Amino acid sequence: MDCAWFIEIRGMHPQTGEEASEWGCSMSMLPMLLIENGRQTSHTGAAIESFRNEMVRASETSTELMVAAAEGRSPKLIEG
Repeated sequence: MDCAWFIEIRGMHPQTGEEASEWGCSMSMLPMLLIENGRQTSHTGAAIESFRNEMVRASETSTELMVAAAEGRSPKLIEG
């Protein structure tokens, strides 16, 4: 209780999935919080990449549909 930045951290334990609550000095918890922040950032990057891939696929399909319509032919759609 001597720390000026005494805080409570609540969340889910990453290995057990159980709810966790821990009191301590925020400066001593900083390494753990930075690791968790990096983990969440990595998950966000993967989700953005997946979304990008879907948007590219949709754009290619739209382009093929428009070109086929302009040329008066059936579109050659690729199954993803």
